[in-house]
Amino acid sequence: MRYFAGVGVAALIAAQFTAIPARADDPASEDVTLYRVFIGDHVAPRVTVIDLPKEGGTDAEGDTGGRWSFETTGQAKLYTVAWGAVVAAVQSDSDTVQFFRSGIAFHDHGDHADIEITDPAAISTMLTGPRPFHLVDHDGKVVINYDRGGYAEILDAHRLAEGAVAPDRFPQARAHHGFVAPLGRNWLSTVASEEAVEGDAAPPRLGLQAFTAEGQPAGDLTPCTAIHGEAFSGAYLAAGCRDGVLTATLQQDAVHFRMLDYPADLPQGVTTGTLLGSTGMQLFLGNYGADGLVVVDPADAPHFRHFALPFRRVDFVLDPARPAHGYVLTEDGTLHRIDLLAARITQSAPVTQPYSMEGHWNDPRPRLAMAGDEILLTDPAAGLLRRISTETLAETGRIGIGGTPYNLTVAGGSGLNH
Repeated sequence: MRYFAGVGVAALIAAQFTAIPARADDPASEDVTLYRVFIGDHVAPRVTVIDLPKEGGTDAEGDTGGRWSFETTGQAKLYTVAWGAVVAAVQSDSDTVQFFRSGIAFHDHGDHADIEITDPAAISTMLTGPRPFHLVDHDGKVVINYDRGGYAEILDAHRLAEGAVAPDRFPQARAHHGFVAPLGRNWLSTVASEEAVEGDAAPPRLGLQAFTAEGQPAGDLTPCTAIHGEAFSGAYLAAGCRDGVLTATLQQDAVHFRMLDYPADLPQGVTTGTLLGSTGMQLFLGNYGADGLVVVDPADAPHFRHFALPFRRVDFVLDPARPAHGYVLTEDGTLHRIDLLAARITQSAPVTQPYSMEGHWNDPRPRLAMAGDEILLTDPAAGLLRRISTETLAETGRIGIGGTPYNLTVAGGSGLNH
C-alpha cells in the first residue's frame, strides 16, 4: 500500500475539504470553517442548501447559518466538482444536468488557503441530453456520460468554476451505460457490444479502451466484462469487472492496463460494481455483493481484502481527513467504522430506523457524506439531516429538511478570511 506524502491544498479541497491550518501571524485574518450541504429531494424537484452551524445541537427546525432552495427539473444526484466551487445536479430521468455555484472558493497560498464565502447561486446554463448518468471529475475535467446518447460531454473545470458551461463532445461507437475519464493525454471510454438488444435494454459492456480527444482509438480494447464503478486513487484508475478489478496507469504517456483477478477464497458469484478512491492512500474501497466490502490495493499484493457485513449495505463513504477510515450504513440502521488497513469493522452504533434493501435500487434510503469531523446522513423517512461524530459515532445534531431528503454532497472546509 502506498501513502501520499504532502497532499496539497487542492487535493484536500477536492476530497470534500478537510481542514487547512491557518497562519497565526496574520492579525487581520479570521480563521473560518464552513461546510455547506446540498441535499436533493427524492420526490420534489428541488435542492435544499444549508450551512452547518458550528455546534451540532438538536434543532429539528434547522436553525442554521443559511438556508436556500433551488428548483430542479427532476430528482438529482449531486456532485461537488471544480475544486468545490460548483455542484452538479445530474438528473438522469429528466435528461438534464444543472449547475450551482457553491459560494465557497479557496485560494492556495502554499502554507495556508484563503476562503471566500458568498451565497450559493444557480448557473443559468444547463445541459440536456438522453439520460446523463456517470460523472467523472478528474485532472481539471468534468465528464458526463449520456447513456442513451452515445457520447459524453467534457467541461473544463476552471471555466466551470467561473460559471461557463461550454462542453466539448466525446463520441462513442454506441450508446450504453458507461463512463469516459481523462488519463494524461488519453481519454478512457467504456466500450459496448455491437450485438442487437431488445427494446430499451442496454447493450453489454465489454471493457475499456484509450482514445484521442476526438474519439479515435489510441490502443486496443482491454476486456472488462460488465465494467462499472470507476474511481481514481493516486496514479490509478480502477473499475469493477465480472472477473476482477481493472486498473489503468500511465507509463510514458501510454496507458497500461492490468486486471486484478478476484482471489479464489472470495465469495463466488458476486462482483464489485462501486469503487471509492482514497485521497490519502493509494487504495480503493468497493462493494462485493450486497453484504460485503473489499479493500483493493492496486499496486501491492494481496490486492483484495474482503470482509462481511452483518446486514446488507445501504451506503458507504471514505474519510478524507483520516485516510485509514471509512464508514458504511447497513439496512438495520447501524453505522459502522471501517479500518481500511485491517479490513475490518472497528466500531458500530445505531443511527436511524431500519431501511430495507428490498425493492427498487432508487427507493428513498439514507445517503452519507463527510464534513470535517462529522458524518452527514440523510434520513428520508424522518425528513432530517443527521450529524454523526466520527470519533464516537453518536448523533451530535439534526436539522429538519422536510420532504424526502435523499442524495447529498458537501462543499467547504477551513481557511483564512481576510
